[in-house]
Amino acid sequence: MQQRVAIVTGGIGGLGTEICKTLARSGRQVIAADLAARSERVAAFNEEVAAFDGRIAFAPLDVSDHAACRALVEQVEADHGSVDILVNAAGITRDGTLRKMDQAQWNDVLRINLDGVFNLCRHAVEGMTRRGHGRIVNISSVNGQTGQFGQTNYAAAKAGMHGFTMALAREVAAKGVTVNSVSPGYCATALVMSIPGEIRERIVADIPVGRLGEPWEIARVVDFLAADESGFITGANVPVNGGYFMSF
Repeated sequence: MQQRVAIVTGGIGGLGTEICKTLARSGRQVIAADLAARSERVAAFNEEVAAFDGRIAFAPLDVSDHAACRALVEQVEADHGSVDILVNAAGITRDGTLRKMDQAQWNDVLRINLDGVFNLCRHAVEGMTRRGHGRIVNISSVNGQTGQFGQTNYAAAKAGMHGFTMALAREVAAKGVTVNSVSPGYCATALVMSIPGEIRERIVADIPVGRLGEPWEIARVVDFLAADESGFITGANVPVNGGYFMSF
């Protein structure tokens, strides 16, 4: 079986790093695409994945830059022959109630969290459909399903992400390309752990399994959806939230 090549946006973040490592353990060549401005984090990431002997490489990318996304896809295809797996995990928050939210808070979140998905998919899907194989996994959020106080921007972007997923899934299904979403709940990432302890305790109290999720628990679902053998799953949203939100 040929080695599959994956791009993971937000690849040096808490979830992104674990997704990169899990995909690499399953034999994929992984490109972690993220902002290069956080030089200390980039250095720490490179050290963390050094044991993978080059199967995980960092590539600088601003997902909101349409031309840069095209250039990255073209470069990866030139270097490795294909982009077989795309995981859109890049995302930011700019929380605030709608009555206090300014236009920049709204625009920044939609530009990164939703426009970034369009920018990467728009270019990656060309080669995937031409080759007759592809796996796209979009990292949404439980808050896109439930809404969350102070997150009209984030909830809109994450809900929009799954609408995008379903529409694109219909467009490319006959070409051997699947498109799915994963909606994580609250996980033990640096972002969640920075929430004040008292608030975090209230969140955990509302999670039926009684704990935060671990990044690897999200990554293994991504790995499953990215597998060659997962070709009959498309347009789906997989919730991984400890029972925080349940629905059909």
